[in-house]
Amino acid sequence: MLQLNPYLNFDGQTEKAFQFYQSVFGGELVIQKMREAPGVENFTEEEKNLIMHASILLSNGQVLMGSDIIKSYGHSFTQGTNHYISLHAESRAEADRLFAALSEGGEVEMPLADMFWGDYFGSFKDQYGVCWMINYALKF
Repeated sequence: MLQLNPYLNFDGQTEKAFQFYQSVFGGELVIQKMREAPGVENFTEEEKNLIMHASILLSNGQVLMGSDIIKSYGHSFTQGTNHYISLHAESRAEADRLFAALSEGGEVEMPLADMFWGDYFGSFKDQYGVCWMINYALKF
């Protein structure tokens, strides 16, 4: 079944926010810092310490996810619009279909591609200004 999860962006506060959310919701907290990603050699130490991905697996199987924005990538933070809807497809073909259909007339941020963390992933803003992430993972 297709899974839909909230994805939140922060300006350097992801780790503290997710520690707080875990204290409220419980669940397993996983934090990955930017320094774990390839291609960050030219990042400042501050950027390397930002959160690339945080997740809390909730008791009902849903996942709350988030990350810090990276200003050197051209990201900007606007309170109130700092969220995505993350769709977790059941197959690569379903991910392709969802990405093509939902991004039509919108603005692709990251085309669907195999990522270094092992998933097939892409992101975009649809024609109505809603931000989406499409993900296909063998294990989710």
